[in-house]
Amino acid sequence: MKLCANLSLMFTEVPLLERFAKARACGFESVEIQFPYEESVEDLVKAKEAAQVEIVLINVPAGDLMTGGEGLASVPELTEDYSQALDLCIQYATALEVKAVNVLAGRCLDAEKETKYWQTFEWNLVKTADALVEHNILTTFEAINTKDMPGFLVHRAEHLWSLMDRLNHSNIKAQYDLYHMAMMGENLWHDLSTKSDQIGHIQFADMPGRGEPGTGGLALKQFFQIIEDSTYGGYVAAEYKPTQQTEETLNWMGPRVMPS
Repeated sequence: MKLCANLSLMFTEVPLLERFAKARACGFESVEIQFPYEESVEDLVKAKEAAQVEIVLINVPAGDLMTGGEGLASVPELTEDYSQALDLCIQYATALEVKAVNVLAGRCLDAEKETKYWQTFEWNLVKTADALVEHNILTTFEAINTKDMPGFLVHRAEHLWSLMDRLNHSNIKAQYDLYHMAMMGENLWHDLSTKSDQIGHIQFADMPGRGEPGTGGLALKQFFQIIEDSTYGGYVAAEYKPTQQTEETLNWMGPRVMPS
C-alpha cells in the first residue's frame, strides 16, 4: 500500500509546518492535510520540499462545517461562497502539486430541504471536477458518520456508489474512510473488494474511538490485505487521533518505521 499520514490529526505535538519532517522521519513519504489554509502556500511548499514528502490530498474549504454549521458545498444560498472556496483551493492544490482534492458535502439541518441540498452538492461536485481535471487533479467526496457529525448529507456507502452512478464523471471518485463506514455499520469487506475501481482515496482509524490501529475493534490488518489484493492503486491514509505521542503509535507500520 502507498501509505500517507494525515497532518491535521497526527504529529500535532508540533506546529503544522514541523509535522512534515516528523512524518518523514517516521517513514511516511506522503502526507495529507484537511485544511492547509492557515499557512501560506510558500511556507507549505518549503516545508514539504525540505522534508522530501508529497502532499497527496487537501479538502476544499468548508466554511463553518467544523464548528457545527452546514458548510458550503450543499447549501443553495452559498454557491458563490463555494466558488470562492474552490478558487482558493485550486491555488493551494496546484502550488502543492496534490493528487486529489476532497469535497465535504456538509450538513443538511432541515430535512425538508434535503433534495435541494443534494442537487446543490452534485452541481458543486461536478463544477469542482471540471475545474480540477485541467490540472490533472482528481476530485473525491466522502461519507461521514452521523454519530460524529449529525446531519452530514453523505453518510452511507450507498450514497457514494449511487452518486457515482448518477454523475458518471471521469474525474470523480469516492473517498472511502474505513472508520466512518465502520461506525455506520457498512460492509467494508464488500466495498473494498468490489468497489475498488470507484475509490480514489482511502483513510483509516480504529473504531469506535478513532485512535491508532489496535485501540478499537476494527480488523484493520485484514482490511489492509484486502486493499493490497484489490485493484486499488491510490493512497491509504492514516487519519487517526493518536492516544499518545504520535511516534509511539506507529507499531502497525512494522518495518516501514524509520529511526528518528
